[in-house]
Amino acid sequence: MEVQHRLRLLSRIIGMKGPIICRAIVTVTQRSGQSYTVGRHLPPTWRGGASAGWCRSFSDVSARTCTALVYRKHGDPPEVVQSENMELPLMGEKSVLVKMLAAPINPSDINMVQGTYAILPDLPAVGGNEGVGQVLEVGSQVTSLKPGDWVIPRDAGLGTWRTTAVFNEVSLAEVPRDIPLLAAATLGVNPCTAYRMLSDFEALKPGDSVIQNAANSGVGQAVIQIAAARGIHTINVVRDRPGVQQLSDRLLAMGASHVIKEETLRQPEMKDFFKKCPRPKLALNAVGGKSATELLRHLQGGGTMVTYGGMAKQPVTVPVSSLIFKDVKVRGFWVTQWKRDHAHDERALSEMLAQLAALIWEGKLTAPACSEVGLQDFRGALDRAMQPYVSAKQILVM
Repeated sequence: MEVQHRLRLLSRIIGMKGPIICRAIVTVTQRSGQSYTVGRHLPPTWRGGASAGWCRSFSDVSARTCTALVYRKHGDPPEVVQSENMELPLMGEKSVLVKMLAAPINPSDINMVQGTYAILPDLPAVGGNEGVGQVLEVGSQVTSLKPGDWVIPRDAGLGTWRTTAVFNEVSLAEVPRDIPLLAAATLGVNPCTAYRMLSDFEALKPGDSVIQNAANSGVGQAVIQIAAARGIHTINVVRDRPGVQQLSDRLLAMGASHVIKEETLRQPEMKDFFKKCPRPKLALNAVGGKSATELLRHLQGGGTMVTYGGMAKQPVTVPVSSLIFKDVKVRGFWVTQWKRDHAHDERALSEMLAQLAALIWEGKLTAPACSEVGLQDFRGALDRAMQPYVSAKQILVM
């Protein structure tokens, strides 16, 4: 309080301008170890106008470090990922200081740590490609964000497994603050993938069908819900496992039209199944191998199979008959590439996020089944994220 009193007295005596007094506050508080929120105690005339760039918000300037989950080499995630204290870089004109709130552990995150993903950051690297944070401070040239906003990464590789970070404005997208935290933390990858695949490959209309494997995955759950909101039927294929009936019941309650096991997909009874359900125009493949081949077999003529994952680590084999006699189309999709292709199209991403947020507000789209884990318990979360038949996504809460 003594520091604040002296600064206010000094400003009245010598008539210091807004940006100068802000810099003085930063210097004094850094040396004194006290925290000070710029703007809260300044005269009203200093809270806007030319001084607003410096004085919009300033988070605890004496705490310029964060806790981050870092890997310095590729390997088994529970072994190579370490918790470390990191210095935050200085704020620039286009910088945004973000307090991370929650970040999931996705399969792509695991693959990136292992060194098997399509894109790999320079080492050492902070893990995590997805999550939601709150803006604490913005640089003087930032125009699209303000303190208090919720933001998610626009692209992969930002490193979201940390308590605080300084990002460039262009690397962030704003999301509504009034959606559930876990829905916001898991919005940028799986729902966006599901939304684009349901929108960009076939002109689906109410009453049409879509078939997908890995239906219990994060993308699979988003496909079920977005399709149901559009009146599109989903045929959802899952692997047999302990508790498969409970899983089936959960997907049906979520809006799935049908849930079948992979073994059933190969049985003659599927002919009778398609007497009461139209053959799908679109197949969504996250597995590969025999599972993908079976999806192709059940596509209607001229339909499309989109591959967005390869959990089985086996190639996609396309029967010649499907190409010649059914004229099926085989495509691939990677949401990271879509975002990069549309990096200069602000409306494309913002409109998609707005429509997904609207579904969340309406109760038609929820976060996948999640387990919230404190950042300090990251090793257990990484281990659980790598186990087979785990339906709950691990969410690191900062």
